[in-house]
Formats: sequence, structure tokens, C-alpha cells
Amino acid sequence: MTTRMPPDFLEFVWVWNTLSGQRTPRLHRRIAGWFDARSAATDRRLLLMAFRGCGKSTLVGLWCAWNLQRDPETRILVLAADHALAAKMVSTVRRILVRHPLCRAILPQRQGDWAADRFTVQRQGALRDPSMLAAGIGGNITGARADIIVCDDVEVAQNCDTPSKREALRERLAETEFVLTPGGTILFVGTPHCADTLYLPPDAEQPFLKGYHRLTLPVLTPEGCSAWPERFPTEAIEALRARVGPLHFARQMLLRPEQDGAARLDPALIVRYREDTDYAEASGRPILSLLGKRLVSGVGFWDPAYGRPGQGDGSVLAATYADAEGNIYLHRLAYLTHDPGAEADPATQQCRQVARLARELLLPAVRVETNGLGRFLPALLRRELARAGAACTVVEHTSTRPKQERILGALDPVLAARRLHAHESVFRTPFPAEMAAWRPASPGSRDDALDALAGCLLAQPVRLPTLPSSPRGVGWHGTA
Repeated sequence: MTTRMPPDFLEFVWVWNTLSGQRTPRLHRRIAGWFDARSAATDRRLLLMAFRGCGKSTLVGLWCAWNLQRDPETRILVLAADHALAAKMVSTVRRILVRHPLCRAILPQRQGDWAADRFTVQRQGALRDPSMLAAGIGGNITGARADIIVCDDVEVAQNCDTPSKREALRERLAETEFVLTPGGTILFVGTPHCADTLYLPPDAEQPFLKGYHRLTLPVLTPEGCSAWPERFPTEAIEALRARVGPLHFARQMLLRPEQDGAARLDPALIVRYREDTDYAEASGRPILSLLGKRLVSGVGFWDPAYGRPGQGDGSVLAATYADAEGNIYLHRLAYLTHDPGAEADPATQQCRQVARLARELLLPAVRVETNGLGRFLPALLRRELARAGAACTVVEHTSTRPKQERILGALDPVLAARRLHAHESVFRTPFPAEMAAWRPASPGSRDDALDALAGCLLAQPVRLPTLPSSPRGVGWHGTA
């Protein structure tokens, strides 16, 4: 009587996909083959980098279940950026164990061993640690012990945007070496979120994962073809690049730790127009249109400053509209000034200019950055708007993200998609030169207008569905 050899990981994946009525794509066969090769070579330090949406989390969940099926005494610790993300991986493995026909022998007999963020399979040993445990990177793992540690997306945008956060992340991950049992395996799974990423290539000056066996699978092959054409055709890839912008696409989909300074805001990508808005009423409802397209939202963003004219930061008001197709129109960009010898104080003078522009442009809302000197401005601006007869709401805004992150996150996608339009008057301001000269890594770059425009783009205007009729007092944007 012959004893059947345990299935390799590729076979384990094939059985699962067959049970689910799915095929095993070539990309997944390559990942499964890599895991089998690393297991055969007894490699204990692994890094899997694959583009977003390729199903790597599902495959890693299957890999964890496969290891438990081969050796029920295995203890697996899942670390993620937060506890909820790690618990999601544990839940995935639980579902696989319940449904996979090769895992029935290790299902626990007591439901008490079957929690949301931890579980214990049927095993011989009386080990203290569960078979699988979820923990956030900030949690306490000092007393835990694990034979396999899966670091699943431990680097995210929120914990790597400053040098101090990156250093703290590395210190926390260094603790895993004391949790891992001798001869254990550590698997990192993720994509770069910054230039100084955990996943720096091995030829970098100081790679954090030095000596790790790597599998890197970008969405595009070296020949420029899709790595998974059935799910990511070329058209979908280019549409995604346009939506998220070249910087995030390079990091998340091409797996390149691009420098922030590599991103350039090119004024040539802005679509220029010279037409003005057209206000009309139809069936008693006001309608505002531009270039023959009906506008559905509008907002102003004021980044105030009170230095003497020509000195220090500029005080800039940006006013934008949006149509239903996702096009953004930078209709006005005003560099506000004041007369030091005038009777009114500088803040009042600038509030009057903002109120006049809000009335001329029919802006439904103006967001005022209240960091620092702008804290008392909203009340003053409301007074001047009332005096000017402008039906405009003042929204107080406090910026918490770094300025260069705000600017890149707002402008990069709309420029890549050619969705940003600007009135010709904008090109007669310092804005085009400021935009062309701006560098994220240069602290001396002028960015007053860029920051105001980013505030408009990142604002969340209220868009209501089209109604057959509107009550009296409702504006062109659909709100009172």
C-alpha cells in the first residue's frame, strides 16, 4: 500500500479554484510555483511584491492554510498596519480551512478555538499560542511565539510619510526576530508607498530586507504587456494610470519606489479655455454651464496670508467648477493684496475681495484654511459676504496632511487624465511659472497657488441628483 505524498502548494491552489469554479491564471501559477520552490530550498526569508488587485492576499491565505494542513503544529502570526487588516487575513484562512477538502482533518472540535482574530486547528501539542493570530504593527507581540510570521501590508501611506514614522516602523518590525522560533519563516507581502520604502531593492544602499528571496510582479511585463490580461487589459491599465496619477501608479502597480521629486507638474497638461460661464433659468430652475456643459458643483479655496505685498507667502483664492463628466475648471485664481495705508485692516480688505469674487462667480461655498493666522477669518468673511449679497457658505478648513502630499495627491491624477481645465486669465498670473518650477523636495519652492488649487480639488462638494423642479431659493448647484 502506497502512501500519497502531501500536495504541493500549486496543487492545493488548483483544488481550491476548482471547488470555487475558477481557473488558475498564469500569474497565480507563477506565485504558487515560487512558494513551492522556496519551500523545497528551505528558504526562510521571503518577500512577495505584486501589483494591487492581483489576488496576492488570497494566495497568501491559501499558503497559510497549506502550511497548517501540512503541519498542524505550525503557529502563524499575521502582522499588518492595523489589527483589523490582520484579522481580515485570519478570517480568510478560516474560510479556506472550512471549505477546502484537504483541510477537514484539522478543523477544531470546539468552537471556542475559532475566534475572529485567532483560531487553533486540531493538533497534538498543547501549545500556548494559537495556530493563527492577528496583530497590528503597533500591538504588543512580545510574549508571542510563531513558526511563520506574515507581514501583510505593514507599510501604508499613513505610517511612512515622514522619516520618524519610517524609523518607528522599522523598529517595530525588528521585534519579529525575537518572536520567531529558530528555523522559522518570515514572509513580507506588500507594495511600496514611499521612496524610502521597506521594500528597497537589494542593490540599494541600505535595504531593510537584505538577503530576502524576492518575487516582484508588476502589472506590466518588461515588454509592456499586461501581467494578467484577462483581468487587467491594456485599456484598463491606462485608465487606472490616468485616475491615480503616474507617481502612485509607479509605486503601487509597477512596484517602483519613485521619489516624490520625480513627479513634475507640467502646465502643458492643462487644457486652456477662454469662455465664461453662462447662467440661465429653465422651468424656474437656475442652470450654470461652461463650454456647453452643465456644471454640477463649484467651490472656492482661500489660503490666506497677511504679509506686506510682494513679501512672504501669497494670499491666494482659487475658484473651480466641475461638470458631471469629472472635468475640473480652474476659472479664477486671485492673488489677493492689501493697501497698508488704507483705513480698513488687511484682513477686512482681503475678505471684501473674496466676497466680491464669490458673488461674481456664483460660488456656493468658500473654504478658508484656518491654520495659524486664518483662525478668525471665517466670521469676518461671513460678514463681508452678507454685505456683498453673496449667497455663499463659509467652510472652515484645517490642513493636517503635509503640503507636498496634498498637492501631489490632488493635481497628479487630474493632470495625467487631462481633466484639469483653466481659464486663460489664470495663465496671466504667476501660477504657470510656479507650477513648472515646483519641486516637492525643495523647501524654497513657491506653492501658494498650488496649495489653494489642491484645496479645491480635495474638497468634497455636495452633488444632488437632478430634480424635475426645484423650490424657490435653490441654486444652480442643486442646494439651497
